[in-house]
Amino acid sequence: MMGRIRHVLEPMIEAVDTLLRTPSDVTSGTTHVRDGMNLKRMMVIVVLALLPCTLFALWNTGWQAHLAIAGGASPLPGWRTDLFAALGFSASSGDLLSCFVHGALYYLPLLVVTFAVGIGIEFLFATVRGHAISEGFFVTGFLFPLIVPASLPLWQMALGVGFGVLIGKEVFGGTGMNFLNPALTGRAFLFFAYPAWISGEVWVPASLPDGYSGATALATLAEGGDLSTLSWMDAFLGLTTGSMGETSTLLCLIGAVVLIATRVGSWRTMAGVVGGTFTLVWLLNQAPSDSNPMFALPFAWHVVLGGWAFGAVFMATDPVSSAFTATGQWFYGFGIGALAILIRCVNPAYPEGMMLAILFMNIFAPLIDHYVVRASIERRARRRRTA
Repeated sequence: MMGRIRHVLEPMIEAVDTLLRTPSDVTSGTTHVRDGMNLKRMMVIVVLALLPCTLFALWNTGWQAHLAIAGGASPLPGWRTDLFAALGFSASSGDLLSCFVHGALYYLPLLVVTFAVGIGIEFLFATVRGHAISEGFFVTGFLFPLIVPASLPLWQMALGVGFGVLIGKEVFGGTGMNFLNPALTGRAFLFFAYPAWISGEVWVPASLPDGYSGATALATLAEGGDLSTLSWMDAFLGLTTGSMGETSTLLCLIGAVVLIATRVGSWRTMAGVVGGTFTLVWLLNQAPSDSNPMFALPFAWHVVLGGWAFGAVFMATDPVSSAFTATGQWFYGFGIGALAILIRCVNPAYPEGMMLAILFMNIFAPLIDHYVVRASIERRARRRRTA
């Protein structure tokens, strides 16, 4: 009986063991190719790169909640505000600690639900398939709470994570076999299933004018509004509403430096996204529309609004679902940047654009790599014939 129980729990025991300790058996000798970077270390580096965005998400969420309360609103759901008061904090103080605590009351429940559902599904599939639990969900678990609004109901979070892990990864064989980014797959499901909750309208102070709400700046522009109440520097620093971890372009740039310096994230993909974004923005700026203010929005604003920076740094560079070849990464990134702007500006129903652009290019990444490799083979064959 105990042997059967241990057999069922073996994937979980092995996962905890490899997370806390290094393997006792290592390769040696000149016949083995060894590298200090394995999947576990790669996941840890990505999480460290996410740390600035995560810490800022805690503070900014609490700060935005305090602003909403000062305007006469009660952030949803109300139990967080009640618990915040029960802990002896006041929203009127606005100090650093109170903002962090209030933000943690939004972020931590989403994080716990994400890991509980995600690890549960990973454990189930590992047990059925008879293999170890992969570290692949480790990064997805930290990414998912950062790309959703703070007030997302926990049951919707559970549905989104479950859909992302099941449909985005496990049905294709697990980590390394999936061609879609699991976190974005789950967010896309929530976006189309529950658009009112995922749109970013988190807090709407009842005593303030209709133009002031938790709606993101991109949603405001898509609805015919303007950015007169938001400065470029505030948008760059992240002092605005939206999904928790996506607002600060500055901290995403810090994460980009970490990923590029450690060679975990592809600088070619990031540069391709910038190039594609700049090209499409320049083209649309040449033909401004009287009915669509997004056509006239300059490049400098596009890169600081919404999830552009977060997507370019942390989502587009996913090593599994992105292009593998060096040349292919340029085309892959360029396609993401161009499609993101095209979706933002042409279709007001999807003012964000980055999520759908990355998922769309995830589908074409294998095709891009195929033609890049094929072109390389043909080029070498021509050189051999002419030699």
